[in-house]
Amino acid sequence: MPPILIIKNLPALGMAIFPFILLKSEKYKDDIEIINHEKIHLRQQLELLIFPFYFLYLLNYLLNYIKYKKHDEAYRNIVFEKEAYDNENNINYLKSRSWFGWINKL
Repeated sequence: MPPILIIKNLPALGMAIFPFILLKSEKYKDDIEIINHEKIHLRQQLELLIFPFYFLYLLNYLLNYIKYKKHDEAYRNIVFEKEAYDNENNINYLKSRSWFGWINKL
């Protein structure tokens, strides 16, 4: 299990910044889906050697924002988020996930 930090002013319920999972509240430590979602992001970050992940994430968000003109749609259509949201309910996803699984969401 990756280290979990509680940050009350976090702008989201959860966030992954390698090697940590950041949560808005202690109560989310027991939320299996949020934790799994963030673990998927940690795997994505590792396979892209961390910093390129953040660059591609931001670039994908900006391109989506130009396309959709709305934050929520731009965010939900980031390829990394699509993979994480589509599989957050599958607790065994990371065991069977192929490398660069997010590419299927392009």
